[in-house]
Amino acid sequence: MTSELRYLPEEASHDAAIEDINAEAFGPARFVRAAARIREQGPHDPALSFVCVDGDEVIASVRMTPVFAGMAEGHMLGPLAVKPSYKNRGIGRHLVKIAVQAARDAGSEVVILVGDPPYYGPLGFLPIVPPTLQLPGPVDYRRVLAAPLVEGVEAKLIGMMRFRG
Repeated sequence: MTSELRYLPEEASHDAAIEDINAEAFGPARFVRAAARIREQGPHDPALSFVCVDGDEVIASVRMTPVFAGMAEGHMLGPLAVKPSYKNRGIGRHLVKIAVQAARDAGSEVVILVGDPPYYGPLGFLPIVPPTLQLPGPVDYRRVLAAPLVEGVEAKLIGMMRFRG
């Protein structure tokens, strides 16, 4: 059977499949992380969140949550998850590119995430140096990365990151 991958805006009907993918990828520990503390403050933005489907099956997703990243108006990317049988095909990277472009188009100043620098670095994400942006809850600040979308936004990444409703 030929794969027919399509990238689509997230819809409410995708919620159960997205939850299953995230549970498989991250397990129950995902709820205690600093990023989860921010997501608990308010909903993600479905207009900037995307899925990849193979036929009718959701096989990957990325969500974007509106945040104040210190003094910058931005978005937090994540979770990003791909079903194991579809990994290493560039699906996650493509979802990140789509989501970052959508945030840029929506006027976001920066996209922040907590993730692996070797994976996200080639996609335009850099460590925040010095680590002046604070997140609620436990976090490895070497994994807090930013993709600046406007000139000079790095100077605004000072203070607590929180939901922007």
